[in-house]
Amino acid sequence: MPDPLWKLSAAEQARAVRRADVSAVELVDSHLERIAEVNPQVNAVTQLMAERARAAAARTDRLRAQGVQPGPLAGVPFTVKETTPVEGAPTTFGAPRFRGLVAPADAPPVARLRAAGAIPIGHANVPTLVLAGMHTRSELYGDTLNPWDRTVTPGGTSGGDAVAVATGMAALGLGNDSGGSVRIPAQFCGVAGLKPSTGRFPADHRVLGPEDPGPASQMLVTDGPLARSVADLRLAYEVLAGTDPRDPRAVPVPLYGEPLPGPVKVAVVADPGGQGVHPAVRAAVVAAAGALRDAGYDVREVADVPRMAEALEAYGRIAVTEFARSWPAVRALLGPGGDRYIAMMMEQTPPASADELVELMGRRLNIRRSWAEFLDEYPLLLGPVFTEPPVEPGLESRDRAGRDRVGAAMRLCTVTSFVGVPAVAVPTGVTEGLPCGVQIVGRAFREDLCLDAARAVEDRLEVLTPVDPRG
Repeated sequence: MPDPLWKLSAAEQARAVRRADVSAVELVDSHLERIAEVNPQVNAVTQLMAERARAAAARTDRLRAQGVQPGPLAGVPFTVKETTPVEGAPTTFGAPRFRGLVAPADAPPVARLRAAGAIPIGHANVPTLVLAGMHTRSELYGDTLNPWDRTVTPGGTSGGDAVAVATGMAALGLGNDSGGSVRIPAQFCGVAGLKPSTGRFPADHRVLGPEDPGPASQMLVTDGPLARSVADLRLAYEVLAGTDPRDPRAVPVPLYGEPLPGPVKVAVVADPGGQGVHPAVRAAVVAAAGALRDAGYDVREVADVPRMAEALEAYGRIAVTEFARSWPAVRALLGPGGDRYIAMMMEQTPPASADELVELMGRRLNIRRSWAEFLDEYPLLLGPVFTEPPVEPGLESRDRAGRDRVGAAMRLCTVTSFVGVPAVAVPTGVTEGLPCGVQIVGRAFREDLCLDAARAVEDRLEVLTPVDPRG
């Protein structure tokens, strides 16, 4: 093959291994060589699993030689966010305290990718405890740099995986998202990302002990893949979906729903909530709308999304109420300055009382109903991921103005996580040297509609990665 193997899409890599055009060992070694070349420049891969990855690849090759058909992701290397257990490796959350927290078993999404033939090649960096901010900097591993421009953040909290995928160190990344943590780094690094419906992918977040997390973590956090193309994102989606006894929240909903009659209606909101949007981001939404129109979608500009301000307020109160119980212990683990992001949030938003929390849970259901009614009329929503281009590293933790600016910019991500609907982030092009993108939001459990529309945008615009790191 004329190009290095790491440049191939995940689908092409798996096809080459299944056809015995290349060995899985060759494929893993190609990625390990790319990591050795690139990771010192961007610091995205934290715990390299080189020998274990080679051993897994050798098993794949042996089984294929014995006539065993490899899975749909045969030999495809993927990274795993530092929050998600990989058997035999520490799940550090980027905190020195947890450098010895060795996982006894794979988390459900890691196990699913492995069962499909994919190979974990390393953990990827996060903000410390995924609480230190949007920028991917951990107390244990330091800063991850954006490969397009090191003066701007790669986003987070799945920033390490986004950078690894964007630079060709892995074909897929496994992140998670509770308000933009997959979609924002996807936009900032020029890759695609999927936040699934709540309950679509099984997970088990009992990493630090036997107790399950509180209501905010149960409702808001979803694992999600990152890839360089929507087709690869679809492959990962088909593998990750399903049920697992470790997660009673996951439901057996079909991967693909019934076709909708007539052209699919798409609501376009470039400035959700009317708080302002950068011209480059608005232009990305306009370009994506044009691509969907060209593909035959019924694209309509609408006034706004449902109940934006109310949803943001409820999200903040529920999240802070959960954080408040453990905040003194957590604060000590975040390192110097790492507590500023959550501390400012807690100063601004007091925890709810028991009565208030009951009311908030009822209000969440009511807001979800409003969104269901909106998406019943418009099966898809096109809007920004982040209403600004990539910002400077750590802006959200610098001061109250920076935090408010970042919180406002990610508002559509926050609200769609709150109501539990799926969304796909897809690139639209490059403006002034930085990638731009949009997100396509859909009805609950209609990830297929989001992926179809994202593919239509991608086909008419461009795939931006892999890229070599730039100064």
